Amino acid sequence: MSKPLADRVRPQTLDQVAGQKHLLSDGKVLRRIIEQGEIPNLIFYGPSGVGKTTVARIIAERSGKKLYCLNATTASTSDIKSIIGDLGGIDTANGVLLYLDEIQSFNKKQQQILLEYIETGDITLIASTTENPFFYVYNAILSRSTVFEFKELSPEDIISPLSRAVAFLEEEKGIKIKAEESILRKIALSSAGDVRRALNTLELCVLTCIKDGVATVDESVCEELLSHSAVRYDREGDEHYDIVSAYQKSMRGSDPDAAVYYLARLLAAGDLPSACRRLMVCACEDVGLAYPQIIPIVKSAVDIANAVGLPEAAIPLADAVILVALSPKSNTAHDAVFAALDLVNSGKGGSIPRTLQNKHFDGADNSTPGQFYKYPHDFENRWVDQQYLPNEIKNAKFYKAGDNKTEQKFKEYWDIIKKRK
Repeated sequence: MSKPLADRVRPQTLDQVAGQKHLLSDGKVLRRIIEQGEIPNLIFYGPSGVGKTTVARIIAERSGKKLYCLNATTASTSDIKSIIGDLGGIDTANGVLLYLDEIQSFNKKQQQILLEYIETGDITLIASTTENPFFYVYNAILSRSTVFEFKELSPEDIISPLSRAVAFLEEEKGIKIKAEESILRKIALSSAGDVRRALNTLELCVLTCIKDGVATVDESVCEELLSHSAVRYDREGDEHYDIVSAYQKSMRGSDPDAAVYYLARLLAAGDLPSACRRLMVCACEDVGLAYPQIIPIVKSAVDIANAVGLPEAAIPLADAVILVALSPKSNTAHDAVFAALDLVNSGKGGSIPRTLQNKHFDGADNSTPGQFYKYPHDFENRWVDQQYLPNEIKNAKFYKAGDNKTEQKFKEYWDIIKKRK
């Protein structure tokens, strides 16, 4: 079985690497490190298919060191020891460069085995990870490495490697490929920033369209293949948290288009629970008292979505997401309860006033027995002035009315009742 197209057309120079201009343009730190030849331990952090492995291979070729490649998801401790056993040989006289993919999958003990040889310089480590290394990489290795973040590629970044791949396939297979730029752009747009995924899609398009030595890639074939393309999504990884964060922030920011887009990303990956949970949180936290009726409305939409399941669940959720995005916003309840929680968690507070306690018996030491609670419904406008907070914090204020019509109406009403106007 031949290697994937992404491996067959892998860039051989830094200038051929797609995107990552913030790292690889002339004068940028990583490029200067690579060109001067003294390679430190490096950690490459970013999504899959953005050039981490490619850059590591280019570095290895320039360094003159023997390259070993391990994937931490399948490698074992014996694999590490096997590399260590090769140290000092003729082919490792210039040292060893170990490219360790998905380093976050190595446990602490495995990372510690490497540490001794990293410190002596016998092994130069280039590790890559799709997770935040500051959370997943052993601190001792992290402190001896320089971290570079690789960014998700834009569609414009991916067009160039797709064009190179067309020329490569024509020569490799001895055929003529007809693929309009609009087709290449459609593939690039659908690749979610992953050049490997884009190249694999292109190869499938070509292979299914060859006839009489010509591969005419038309839009219908492209769309059919793209419809079966897997959505890149990891429910436990950084990308999950990035998407749900963008989802809620788009609703909070009153952008219905962005909110629906991130809803679609969640649903395409089958993550109905996250879509529902963040939607309900946003309705309560970000709309809240500006439009309190939205809370039962959103809950009903979520109940419907869970009752009908995917794909139909998208419809009630879209209704609710757009409603949340377009509704007036208020986080006054959120701020009030967390201000109260901060005070409670700090240990401040005091005894509940006697008037509010759930008891009716006074000890002999109480000189003024009686609860003295005033029942508000016995008074005009169903309100009476009495103290509810403990003495120690009786003047504390947690809630401040928002500037929306609903809360201002409530405030106006109570200002009149409480004789503040």
